[in-house]
Amino acid sequence: MMSRSLLRLVLAGAVATGGALLAAVPADASNAPKTVPVRLLALNDFHGNLEPPTGNSGRMVDEHGNTVDAGGAAYIAAHMKALTDKNTIAVAQGDLIGASPLISAAYHDEPSVEFLGKLGLKVAAVGNHEFDEGYAELRRIMKGGCHPVDGCSPAGQWTGAKYDYVGANVLFKNGDAKSDALEGLGHAGQITKLMKDWGVPALPPVSIQWMNGVPIGFIGLVTQTTPNIVSSDGIKDLKFVDEVKAANMASKLLKLVGVKAQVVLVHEGDQVTAGQSPDACSAVPGAGNRIATQVDPEIDVVLSGHSHQAYLCKVKDPAGHDRLYSQGGSFGRVITQVDLKVDVKSRDIDRASVVADNHVVTRTIEPDGDINDFVKLWKDNVSSVADKPVGKITEEITNKAVPSGESPLGNLIADGQLAATKAGGNAQIALMNPGGVRAPLSYKGEGVVTYGDAFTVQPFNNLLQVVTLTGAQLKTVLEQQFTGGPNNQAFTKILQPSANLTYTYSNSAAWGSKVSDIRIDGQPVTDAQQIRVAVNNFLVGGGDAFAAFKDGKDLWSGPLDIDAFVDQLGKDNPIAPPATNRIKVVD
Repeated sequence: MMSRSLLRLVLAGAVATGGALLAAVPADASNAPKTVPVRLLALNDFHGNLEPPTGNSGRMVDEHGNTVDAGGAAYIAAHMKALTDKNTIAVAQGDLIGASPLISAAYHDEPSVEFLGKLGLKVAAVGNHEFDEGYAELRRIMKGGCHPVDGCSPAGQWTGAKYDYVGANVLFKNGDAKSDALEGLGHAGQITKLMKDWGVPALPPVSIQWMNGVPIGFIGLVTQTTPNIVSSDGIKDLKFVDEVKAANMASKLLKLVGVKAQVVLVHEGDQVTAGQSPDACSAVPGAGNRIATQVDPEIDVVLSGHSHQAYLCKVKDPAGHDRLYSQGGSFGRVITQVDLKVDVKSRDIDRASVVADNHVVTRTIEPDGDINDFVKLWKDNVSSVADKPVGKITEEITNKAVPSGESPLGNLIADGQLAATKAGGNAQIALMNPGGVRAPLSYKGEGVVTYGDAFTVQPFNNLLQVVTLTGAQLKTVLEQQFTGGPNNQAFTKILQPSANLTYTYSNSAAWGSKVSDIRIDGQPVTDAQQIRVAVNNFLVGGGDAFAAFKDGKDLWSGPLDIDAFVDQLGKDNPIAPPATNRIKVVD
């Protein structure tokens, strides 16, 4: 689906000689303003947090250095109303859905997308989590229709997102693929040629929003690492190309239709120095900074996401001019406000006018009543599932890693996955990716754990699968946990092992020689040994740069990971935190 705004421009014959958009001339041009104001209000990485997030996920350091409770849809709506004026465009930088609490995930995040529509969101970049259930499901969320397996939610027929989703660097692998992302562009020869040189877009690359008589172009980008961090099957027909190159092509597209005021919404960002004000430029230059400094000088503002951090920075574009580069935390805890002015004559942003502020979404104000009722409705809808007790624990079981990289919760999950795949898949060991353990298992109510608690820990609905690896291939998998290898592992990611798998690794050894003394049930593993390994489908597809899993043979598919976890929580109650002694570390 081509951006509605851009499609209207093209179909209406709005492209004039030289690519300039036709503009209405004021009756008295001498009294016309030289600039017009525009306000952007931005969210990123909402992840379906309709209810106020809890624990560290629900706290934020404010501008005064205080740690305060933050987030929740009703509070977001109240803050947005207070910040919105007649010049406002609401935008977002991806991961609005996916890895969501049960209140949203149980209905494939339709409640969150509906909330964002109520919030007045106009355009959002796709994030990697928008692809958690695959490209076809993202299309359904965008365009409407009930889920092909689960049917309609309690709200009835899904009508689609009320805002534009954009992703300029998401293309079809097949250059002859049919795409409706370019609908209406057949009579614009230059645009058609540009897009052919670019590739076949799977999503609208841009969205144009009008404000105060001037067009603002928004370019959507998602991290090019997306194929490594979502399940491969759902995106098998897509490729995710370099963000900078895609942004520059999208910028050319906007210029062809006369749009010079350009904003990038990119789902990629940087880490920060901890404990800083959300208004500080605390970002440590990385993947996000590369994009912010290298995209075309025509692009005026870069709003980012993905790293779940808050920062406001000025960076230099390739022409040496200042450009805003910012991010607003995660889970609805921060709204980024950007005020700017657009020159009426040139229709470009006056960069000297750009002022930004990261507002913490505090809970000390009155929540929005309508959204509060909306959230309560969905909470009531899901309560019969969420509140069901599934087990008991003796104390909190944390997902915080010890020095070996194991966590008590990760180990518990791996044990449950092995138990769930032994009978049908003949699994001998299990490994769990640490990034899939999203929250600790908190102790409350005499240690009772509900289905909702379990789902908060494992919200992805990944399928458990078993593959056969040789002992040598298993060693390669374990080597791929560390940086320095051919797969460009970004940082060390220690897979959580089932209790019967032990090994040693050396911090100082070279990549390829780090792992030794691999044992299963106390017996040394040989290179030629055939081992049945249980993991989720994300890892089977090579996720998190564990490419060696793709060499596995004799694939067997079993239950969902959440079902295996719930079954494990129902055993041997109350459950104590498992020991973290499965991996030995030497210098």
